[in-house]
Amino acid sequence: MRHAKSSWDYSELSDFERPLTARGRRDAPFMAGIIREQNEPPFVIVSSSALRAVTTARTFATELGLPLASMVITNALYEAGTQEALNVVHRIDNNVKTAMIVGHNPTMTSLVNTISDIQLENIPTCGCVKIAFPNADVWTDIDKSSGKLMMFEYPKKYFPE
Repeated sequence: MRHAKSSWDYSELSDFERPLTARGRRDAPFMAGIIREQNEPPFVIVSSSALRAVTTARTFATELGLPLASMVITNALYEAGTQEALNVVHRIDNNVKTAMIVGHNPTMTSLVNTISDIQLENIPTCGCVKIAFPNADVWTDIDKSSGKLMMFEYPKKYFPE
């Protein structure tokens, strides 16, 4: 998923420190509810270490009833390219069957387009994409076009502005 909407209002903050906007704080719990309704919460949430991503990931963990200890915060997803993001996926423990990656664009869109059977123009802020990997037994089996798109949800489908 892509982190929720972040603010550019604080010029004294670095990009890494940007907080969520009011819309982002509204959208994150709402989208977590959409994921909860699917009855398949992730076992682990792997998030970029940037504030906007961590805040989004924590909101999802709380709303999904996951312990915050199930989160993995990594610098590897901040300013990552597609291959670096895929490397993060490959490092997920093989005992984990379902994971959520929280990162940034354009990397999240590029990663989805690389590892799935779909080509998305853009994953909007707080957009969630579910991909199944029917032929992957371990996370390192995930590779180019190995996944099947199962779901693509984003807040503007529900809150057109």
